[in-house]
Amino acid sequence: MDVLKLTPEPLTSQAFEKFGEVIAVGGAPVMINEGTTERYHRLGNVEVGEGLGIMNIFRAQPRTLPMNITMMERHPLGSQAFLPCNDKPYLVLVCEGEKAPDPTTLKLFLAQGQGVNYQANCWHHPLLALDEVSDFWVVDRAGPGNNLEETDFSKSLNIEISL
Repeated sequence: MDVLKLTPEPLTSQAFEKFGEVIAVGGAPVMINEGTTERYHRLGNVEVGEGLGIMNIFRAQPRTLPMNITMMERHPLGSQAFLPCNDKPYLVLVCEGEKAPDPTTLKLFLAQGQGVNYQANCWHHPLLALDEVSDFWVVDRAGPGNNLEETDFSKSLNIEISL
């Protein structure tokens, strides 16, 4: 059995750019509402194709590490953004691949105080909350067509993540 062990690297815009966008406060804000509110403009772009942009809250159960990774998913018809409701760390697991996820390109990121916006067709693992139950605002696509593909990795490959 092949073994692939993954440890997280810091989540930065440059390291994540081929998978989507990092959503975090940055740059100079524009002051609005009579100077009482800082607006950090256009931190991510929502792709919905022929659909409708929707907002959800996902409540993620904490994962126990180390853990084995057996599958990945993607959304071919639109982007999907995850914005944590707290400042707790969580993991972001992504990879490349045309028709199926390519395990040789897996990248694991440690996010804290940041959100991610997966571009359409980006292979990613479902939420990987750490430490405690965590809520995430999710900006997603609703509409015609199947916008979810899930693929299992070969059982001959053992992919393990740990901190």
